[in-house]
Amino acid sequence: MNRLPLEKRVQVLAALCEGASIRATCRMTGAAKNTVVKLLAEVGDACDEYQFANLRNLCSARIQCDEVWSFCYAKEKNLKRDLRGTLGLGDMWTWTAIDPDSKLVVSWHLGKRSRDDAWRFIRDLAERVRSAAVQITTDGFGIYNEPIETLFPRADHGTEVKVYGRIPFESADTKYSPMVVTDVIRTSVWGAPDPDHITTAHVERNNLTMRMHIRRFTRLTNAFSKKAQNHQRAIALHFMYYNFIKRHAAVKTTPAIAAGVTDRIWTLHDLARLPDVLRDSEAA
Repeated sequence: MNRLPLEKRVQVLAALCEGASIRATCRMTGAAKNTVVKLLAEVGDACDEYQFANLRNLCSARIQCDEVWSFCYAKEKNLKRDLRGTLGLGDMWTWTAIDPDSKLVVSWHLGKRSRDDAWRFIRDLAERVRSAAVQITTDGFGIYNEPIETLFPRADHGTEVKVYGRIPFESADTKYSPMVVTDVIRTSVWGAPDPDHITTAHVERNNLTMRMHIRRFTRLTNAFSKKAQNHQRAIALHFMYYNFIKRHAAVKTTPAIAAGVTDRIWTLHDLARLPDVLRDSEAA
């Protein structure tokens, strides 16, 4: 089977990890569209498998959770009537959990904004964190409460809700400006969370990182995902790059090193070779 040389695979992955679309990546690297999609599938699946197996037994003292919106095929409101409710189509939500100390994205789940997805997400998170006595902060989405209280019985759970409003005396210059935060309400839901650490600032900043580095999350473009499976692969590729390769200014290294998951900074060459490494380990 024909395969791109290692250096060309590195170029393609570098473009995808920095937020380029599939077609832009093709133009920059000279690779065919089908070749780029196949590489994304191969490496994305390997990233999913590797992180699923290795992001375990983490010593996180605090966790922040949130959901970020995207869509596959079409926005929910634009789906044809006979396609509504179809798995993997319409509005999609990526549930993320970040350790604000190491900046490691501990867990994520692609699905709907439903009770079942909340349970899947929190159950996966519970299987990755070593200590059950962790402080968890979420937004005011009440669907978190039951799974957190059940799966983290020793945890301290707090919520942060931001109230938004318009700028007084709007002018023509501020007409299209986003709303501003007028109030922040922090509440203790379960246990005794430290009020100073009831915040979702880090996970919300991570939402911006996702929109900057995953082209499929960019609003008002035609670069959205057409298939949920490729959407999942793009997310897995991004988090592998974010956790293991990209240095975070706050911790002066990669989140994976700061969290004790690995002892070295990965490179894009390591990322390109990951599918082969996993195949060899399975064969051994």
